Amino acid sequence: MQGKKDYQEKLFAHFQLSERIPENNFYRRLKEVLELRFLYGLTEGYYGNSGQKSIDSVVFFKLCLVGYLENIISDRKLTR
Repeated sequence: MQGKKDYQEKLFAHFQLSERIPENNFYRRLKEVLELRFLYGLTEGYYGNSGQKSIDSVVFFKLCLVGYLENIISDRKLTR
């Protein structure tokens, strides 16, 4: 089954990660211009109707993109 992640920023002791990231951060600016919702339609046919939900297609693509841009070839290093 194709999973979709609904991201909601959570507060922890008055700490918000988005406030700590500079406005001119490359990935923040990339997020503003990159629209990836079209991936849901393109990948829908590759998912079954039973079983556990998979990782969100957009999240997976973003992980692959960061790995490519940062030259990270290890899955463990990428998730870290």
